[in-house]
Amino acid sequence: MLGARLRGCGPRHRDRGRRRGKGPFVRLRDSRAAPRPLPRVERKRFRRALTVGLPTVWGAVAITYKLACPLAQQDGMGARIVSSAVFFAVGTGLVLHVRGALLRELRQMREVAGAAQNVLLRPLPPRTEGLALAAGRLSASHGATVGGDLYEVTATEHGVRVIMGDVRGHGLAAIATVAAVLGSFREAAHDEPELPLLMRRLERALGRHLRERSRAEHPANGGAAPESPLAEEFVTVLLLEIGQLGEISALNCGHPWPFLLSGQARPLTDADPLPPLGPFPLPAELPVLHCGRLLPGEALVLHTDGMEDARDAAGEFFPLQATLTEAARVQPVSPQNLIRVVYDELLRHTGRLPADDAALLVLRNDRKRVPVQHPETERRARTMS
Repeated sequence: MLGARLRGCGPRHRDRGRRRGKGPFVRLRDSRAAPRPLPRVERKRFRRALTVGLPTVWGAVAITYKLACPLAQQDGMGARIVSSAVFFAVGTGLVLHVRGALLRELRQMREVAGAAQNVLLRPLPPRTEGLALAAGRLSASHGATVGGDLYEVTATEHGVRVIMGDVRGHGLAAIATVAAVLGSFREAAHDEPELPLLMRRLERALGRHLRERSRAEHPANGGAAPESPLAEEFVTVLLLEIGQLGEISALNCGHPWPFLLSGQARPLTDADPLPPLGPFPLPAELPVLHCGRLLPGEALVLHTDGMEDARDAAGEFFPLQATLTEAARVQPVSPQNLIRVVYDELLRHTGRLPADDAALLVLRNDRKRVPVQHPETERRARTMS
């Protein structure tokens, strides 16, 4: 009824109702308005037709000039110059057209690849459960942002759980293994109440992945020869759990220990890690190390061995601990700024992309309420391993 009434009234009545503010006002579409944009499917068809049609038009212009233009049949210098100019223009147009099409295709492929890589190794939130976060990664494969390094931070009912790992090898060949381990962690971190159970879930996920890959690469299935035997495949994994009071629990399978930034950078512990996942089964007992507490303002820096193993032209290793100590002199430590400083120094040290993937993860405790402990008790908690 309302629609019929508005359609039936004249312009004068509609304007009067709008000026007085009485009743709803429906804005009628002007027949002279701008045309609607083409739907997405029609735009794609038009772009595809343009891609095929323009070279055809350029070719038709060249052929028509050669066959129908009297000037093209002459042998004089002026005629040759004009013909050369015409064919040069046609060739330039074709080259520019092909170049534009290739650039559009490359841009689309980069967008798809970037979206896929961000889903696999998704960006971390700037803060979770009172912890400020920042992460950086540098792939040894040119044009890739994801390689053999993996990390994730998840807030669970058991505490904030962190994984940092490194797949044997680097670059695109290790992405499938990274996906298998990270996928298992993202689910099991919420389900398993203890770190040993979580580590065993990761071990089983890696085992399934390697068995499936072995079947896919078997010559009977027509698979190509693997880059390395599956018996040599392994993944180093570091699991951390940070409780509400900042207490740190760790379970390490072959990964470098993180650095604790408290005035200076020092290893969180000097305990020997367990063997990496893959070559051998995990032992029956998986000891969890209690590494004291992360106090307000302090930060943990997790890294992969690509950071410490990077060398310059003279063969000198990158001084990661000294670089972290120098960067931590500016208080309070900013995780984003720390990431930027370390990678700038790494690239300055090597002078090129490193030979291995290099990942860095920084967690700073921004929580305020921490119970006071006796200094001796705190010192013992720090050195406990």
